[in-house]
Amino acid sequence: MIRRFDTPPETGRRYRLRPGAYAILERGGQILLTHQATPWPEFQLPGGGIERGEHPLPALHREVLEETGWTMTLTRRLGAFRRFTFMPEYDLWAEKLCTIYLARPALRQGEPREPGHSAHWMAPQDAVRVLSNPGDRHFLKRMMRSTAPFDHRK
Repeated sequence: MIRRFDTPPETGRRYRLRPGAYAILERGGQILLTHQATPWPEFQLPGGGIERGEHPLPALHREVLEETGWTMTLTRRLGAFRRFTFMPEYDLWAEKLCTIYLARPALRQGEPREPGHSAHWMAPQDAVRVLSNPGDRHFLKRMMRSTAPFDHRK
């Protein structure tokens, strides 16, 4: 069973499944987050929706580049969670199925390509504090508690 974070689904409301891939990007003891200005300002793990017919890993690479301006090297899958939310940019009530990966930023290509996004480096404890999504916070806290945090060889 995949753990749910945030509010439960509303009875009688129809939700569309929206799979997504997201990354905890660590380099030099810092975490790379994206800040999304609209539809409301919030810090997030970089990543996003997987388009129809798209494989999750290319989707993750695409989303990280669009939202941060960085390429990345994937290390491993950490887990997944669900959340039920309204996505005003798509006028959609979604059941988001969020898969989280551990990755390393590889090469900065420039500024984020996605309008309204900016990239921010933070200490892990600061990142936990500002992340808007409780599922994102859960996975980052779990990484911080591990016996070998950010060990990319696992």
